[in-house]
Amino acid sequence: MRIVIAEDSVLLRAGLTRLLVDAGHDVVAVAGDADTLIEVVERDQPDLAVVDVRMPPTHTDDGLRAALQVRERWPAVGILVLSQYVEESYATELLANDTASLGYLLKDRIADVAEFLAAVARVGGGGTALDPEVVAQLLARTRRRDPLDRLSPREREVLGLMAEGLTNSAIARRLVVSDGAVEKHVSNIFMKLDLPPTEHDHRRVLAVLRWLES
Repeated sequence: MRIVIAEDSVLLRAGLTRLLVDAGHDVVAVAGDADTLIEVVERDQPDLAVVDVRMPPTHTDDGLRAALQVRERWPAVGILVLSQYVEESYATELLANDTASLGYLLKDRIADVAEFLAAVARVGGGGTALDPEVVAQLLARTRRRDPLDRLSPREREVLGLMAEGLTNSAIARRLVVSDGAVEKHVSNIFMKLDLPPTEHDHRRVLAVLRWLES
């Protein structure tokens, strides 16, 4: 397998290179920063890029953002993120669509060399390798997401007026729309906030509580 390594630590980069070469792979290029990663992938068209998250120039999430660019521009190149951190925002974006030829491993949780090499082979062969801790953190991020994110701007406006205590008719007058339009918005709000009709719960109150919690 033809592999590119993007890692700013010289010692770790050398160690990964030796490990992969000893396993029979061809390390065609190494990169110490995110910009160089883009350049060598474009030049060498590897089968796989092993990428650290925190790299120059900012040492924050440059490596992961570069991996997203590689994924978009050269989808045939496998991406194996190898990091000490779960960068939730860009990791979610990276995993949002097709997870073929994609991996995200945490350095401190790799138990042995064989496990790492198996992940390299799996991702390079079109499979997926995700650390369970990565999955857990991304699921937690999803659960933390504001439930109001699902509402349209107009539905948010209607819910805000509901929170002020306005009736549907009063909301219609305020927004200069028909009562039927407001009723449709309110129905959509209940549906998107997962508030089905029940015998005892007052959905209007529950929706307003979601608004206040948000």
